[in-house]
Order: sequence, then structure tokens, then C-alpha cells
Amino acid sequence: MQGEEGFWQDVVKSSEVSRRLSALKKDVQDVNEITEALEEVGILINDDDMLELLENEIQNISKRVESLEELTLFSGEYDYLNCYLEIHPGAGGTESCDWAFMLLRMYMRFAEKELFKVEEIELGKGDEAGIKSVTIKVCGEKAYGLLKLENGVHRLVRISPFDSNARRHTSFASVTVIPEFNMDINIEIKEEDLKIDVYHSSGAGGQSVNTSNSAVRITHLPTKTVVVCQNERSQLKNKEQAMKMLKNKLYMLELENNNKKINDMKNTDIAINFGSQIRSYVMEPYKMVKDHRTSFESSDPEKILDGDILEMLLFNLKNGDGNG
Repeated sequence: MQGEEGFWQDVVKSSEVSRRLSALKKDVQDVNEITEALEEVGILINDDDMLELLENEIQNISKRVESLEELTLFSGEYDYLNCYLEIHPGAGGTESCDWAFMLLRMYMRFAEKELFKVEEIELGKGDEAGIKSVTIKVCGEKAYGLLKLENGVHRLVRISPFDSNARRHTSFASVTVIPEFNMDINIEIKEEDLKIDVYHSSGAGGQSVNTSNSAVRITHLPTKTVVVCQNERSQLKNKEQAMKMLKNKLYMLELENNNKKINDMKNTDIAINFGSQIRSYVMEPYKMVKDHRTSFESSDPEKILDGDILEMLLFNLKNGDGNG
């Protein structure tokens, strides 16, 4: 691939390939080092004086093997890419808007723990609390691979802080995750198929953002796909970012349609149903987080909602269909 004509002139493509090549070289080096360590253990295992040292060495080898096993979960074509993550509240007004904000905080805290970079693309605040919609870009190694199975509807059961009678409420919010394709996407978009709206930005960014029509919403009429960008001060830059997101969404939609055709031919179910309820977070009358696609359960929803979700994500990749 590196010998292709014009390869090094394509900065995005060459950088992505070089990054993956470096990661694969490191994986090979780890395997070789583990193999050498195991050979040494085999030689010294009959030496009683070395037993304590060998025990520590075996524990270290075991941890490195576990890390390598985790890498096998990220075999999807797009697993190592950055991703866009969108959250939209379901019906329920303020309660659902607040739940959407809680999910946003969970993913932001997770990204912080994993040292991922997060860029806010669009944020629509709720009328009283929470958010009406949000799009963030998560940048980091295996960002899409880790988060791709978060696609779907998330359900919260709790005593509502907005109910003066302290009654239990159930709220829903949808999460959508798509990769940021690091290549030229050959998607034809006709001008007549687009509806472009501009309006005042409502997110952070200072007075100059909020007092000008810098925010851009683009609707692709044939597919009813909507993208919004308001993080830049310039309307032109927001439009460029929105068009990039639209191409990513339409490309992902095309991939999903192709996969559906293949699955229909095989007479099998589609792996991921974006309209399904994938997980419940219960705060009352008991505490539990349950993923409905796998056997994952936790009795500590506060810990999960504080962004401690890596264990859950890896468990779901191991026990679910991680090839999305």
C-alpha cells in the first residue's frame, strides 16, 4: 500500500496507515517478548530458589496476554477511527432532557478517564434543564471500536428531581455513534436535495457566536438525515463541518443498507437495531444497570454514570456482536 503512486501525498491516508503500522509492530513486539518470557519461565521452573520471582513474572505475563486478547475485540474495519456521538432525549420533556445530559456526562467522564479528546460539535440546551440534543466528536485510539455498541435507546428509572410528589419516572434517550471516516467519501450530494438553515448559536463560544447567524443545520431531504454544527464562529466553517458529518452519516447509511441486503439474503437478523432498548439504568426501587443484549449487570449505577464504563464496554464487545 505504501508503494502506491501518490500514497505519501495523501496526508490523511498515509498518516492513518503509518499509525496502524506502528501499532501492529508494537503488538508483534509484545508477542515476541511474551514468548521469550515464557521460555525463560520454562527453563527456571525447576529452580526452587526462583519460585517467588517466577510467580511475579507469570502474573506480569498474564496481564500482558489479557491486554493482547482485548486487541482481538477490535478487528472491525473502522474500530480504530475517531467517532461522532449524538444523544437525543425521548418524549418526556425536562425529565428526558436531563437524562440525555446525564448520558452526555457519562461519556465525557469516560473520555476523560481514557485520555480521549472530545470536541463539542452541537449542543441544544433544554428549556428548564438538560439538553435537547448534542453531538460530540471523540478522538482517540479505538474510540469507535469501544463506543459503537452504545447505539440504541437507553432507559432510566428514578425518583424524579423535577416531581414535587417524588414519584418514580421512566425516561428514554437515544444514542447514535458513527465513525469519522479518514478517507475521501465518494457520496454524491445534490444541492437540490439539501435544506440549509442558519441561526444563532445557543452553545458556548462567547458573545460573537451568540449574536450572529453562525450555527448551521443541514437536512438531506431524500433520507431525512439532519446534521447540526455550531462550534465554530464562522458560518462557513460550520457549514464545512456539517457537510463532512453529513457525508459520514450518508456513507454509514449506505453501509447499513448493504449489510441489511446481505443479512436478508442470509435470512438472519440485523446485528444492531438502532431503535431497540439496549440498556436500563435503575436508581429506584433498587440499583442496577442491565444491558439487554448481553448478561452484563452492575449494582452500582452511580459508578457507571460517572464514566466508569470501560469494563462494561469490553464485556459487551466480548459477549455481543462486536463487528458492527
